[in-house]
Amino acid sequence: MKRICLMVLRLFYIAPVWFFKIWSWGRNDRHTEAEKFALLKRVTIRANRAGRVVIEPHGLENLPKEPGYIMFPNHQGLFDVLGFLEAAPMPFTVVMKKEVENIFLLKQVRLLLKAQSIDREDLRDSLRVINRMTEEVKQGRNYLIFAEGTRSKGGNHLLDFKGGSFKSAINAKCPIVPVAVIDSYKAFDTHSIEKVTVQLHYLEPLRYEDYKGMRTIEIAKIVRGRIEAVMKEYADDWQ
Repeated sequence: MKRICLMVLRLFYIAPVWFFKIWSWGRNDRHTEAEKFALLKRVTIRANRAGRVVIEPHGLENLPKEPGYIMFPNHQGLFDVLGFLEAAPMPFTVVMKKEVENIFLLKQVRLLLKAQSIDREDLRDSLRVINRMTEEVKQGRNYLIFAEGTRSKGGNHLLDFKGGSFKSAINAKCPIVPVAVIDSYKAFDTHSIEKVTVQLHYLEPLRYEDYKGMRTIEIAKIVRGRIEAVMKEYADDWQ
């Protein structure tokens, strides 16, 4: 957590202003989704620079030109979403576990992005989130969901991808964008404040025609396999 302290120290003079703005904008609908996302993106870029984290995106051209897709990256650590907020060319929202929905700052960001929180132990709640995601993606919202369900806690190492996380994509018949996240764990999940580069590799999407008729577990294996191939090539400490 040393890097978080570094961010706070370097930005102490402006952080309260940003927090108030994020809090107030998240409580009303006077601003558009694009405006809210742009605010969070500006704050994130400044915070990442203050924390000595460089975001290196690859394959942004693979993102669909039309909104209404879901990104499925691997999940390395607490920093992951900050990398996507800086790199993303268009607004998106996220699915987070219910345990963190009311944590200070995460709660305010959740409200600003109108993110979904999910109780992984409650099948009824999971179905509610899946149905809501489906409708919002059909309406043109972009989502990010971590298919592993939890942080790998093993550096550049992949856990199994859960098939259930792909149900919304199937129901919405939307593009599935695999994303390989490399070295993100070094930002917040180590005790170093050395400069670190986080790689985000946006891979060619799976269109509905590519996965139509497949079971969710089959889609999960394909997405995981594509991410794994990229990590083997680019991660220095691939396990």
